[in-house]
Amino acid sequence: MISQFFVLSQRGDNIVFRDYRGDVQKGSAEIFFRKVKFWKEDGEEEAPPVFNVDGVNYFHVKVVGLLFAATTRSNVSPSLVLELLQRIARVTKDYLGILNEDSLRKNFVLVYELLDEVIDFGYVQTTSTEVLKASVFNEPIMIDAGRLPALGPASIFMQGTKRMPGTAVTKSVVANEPGGRKREEIFVDIIEKISVTFSSSGYILTSEIDGTIQMKSYLTGNPEIRVALNDDLSIGRDYGGSSGAGAVILDDCNFHESVHLDSFEVDRTLSLVPPDGEFPVMNYRITQEFKPPFRINTLIEEAGSLKAEVSLKIRAEFASSITANAIAVQMPLPAYTTRVSFELEPGAVGQTTDFKESNKRLEWNLKKIVGGSEHTLRAKLTFSQESHGNITKEAGPVSMTFTIPMYNASKLQVKYLQIAKKSKTYNPYRWVRYVTQANSYVARL
Repeated sequence: MISQFFVLSQRGDNIVFRDYRGDVQKGSAEIFFRKVKFWKEDGEEEAPPVFNVDGVNYFHVKVVGLLFAATTRSNVSPSLVLELLQRIARVTKDYLGILNEDSLRKNFVLVYELLDEVIDFGYVQTTSTEVLKASVFNEPIMIDAGRLPALGPASIFMQGTKRMPGTAVTKSVVANEPGGRKREEIFVDIIEKISVTFSSSGYILTSEIDGTIQMKSYLTGNPEIRVALNDDLSIGRDYGGSSGAGAVILDDCNFHESVHLDSFEVDRTLSLVPPDGEFPVMNYRITQEFKPPFRINTLIEEAGSLKAEVSLKIRAEFASSITANAIAVQMPLPAYTTRVSFELEPGAVGQTTDFKESNKRLEWNLKKIVGGSEHTLRAKLTFSQESHGNITKEAGPVSMTFTIPMYNASKLQVKYLQIAKKSKTYNPYRWVRYVTQANSYVARL
């Protein structure tokens, strides 16, 4: 049970606000934003997804730069409310096609109609796009996707010069194409978020993959879909049987309620009738060691009583036909660091460096990295006092974020995507895409 729901921009502007129960003060959105903006408790830089202020529980998730938030005075399950916020964002994107501040403002009537159907007096009714189509009648006002600003690295695919949102496409599932026709197509995205921790000598200490097979269908009549995965796919820590050296071994997985698993054990094929909107077909987790896409080498040495030098080297361990985008490297420096001068390799293009004096952090951003290439950054540090210990213990670890389109670390593949034919001429477009993102990519010094 929630009392209020609201969506705020990055500036704190109130885009959408709905009060369901009237038991929380009207200025809660401003209180929430100030708390999130200037959060400094427990040494954390960002506010947690759930916190309490003056007896009011605040819940929030960040979606493409927007803050989806809810309040309540009741003792409700945090995971339930956070899941509700994610689902509201997803169903809104299904209807609007593009989820951003501009699309919300231009479609505020439709958004409020959706909210009234999703939540009644603070209680959830439904978050199904398919069910909502029967009771939501406003047509979305479409936003031109070609004029969109660049999204964050975790939410885009790059194919040449063409930019596509990471979760399927920027079209509404309820609106028709210009001229009243609907393009028959289906999108399947295999999105993997990897977590890797390297030791100071470069060995892998921990590694994990959180993956999802995401689907968005624009097929009329909801035909049956068959998705075939790797023949050598195994589930559970059973390394025996037919699992060879190159087998894909999942620790565990779960499926969407629409998926039928009748033939999954036999030929690793999933059959389903896709509902309207975007949904996860399958979620999976892998904790066995895999080949990391990047290797990070860091060296920090004293260069005098008040100086030190840092050398950061990144090597892309994937094929030269693949390009990683929006790479960001960060490294905390000793608290007594006062100045940093940077030296990039000759001919470096699309790279920027910065020293954040407020939190003593080195930042290195690279627009793209081609597979097989190597990039180096050197930084000279100036200290306000002599180091009385080991500098490597007072600096680091090095962390990295990136997005690699058309690459997946687990080697999980969609072998084919079969659609039940209505006629001999029925041949919809099929799009299968892969992307790997950094969830936690850390190298110790």
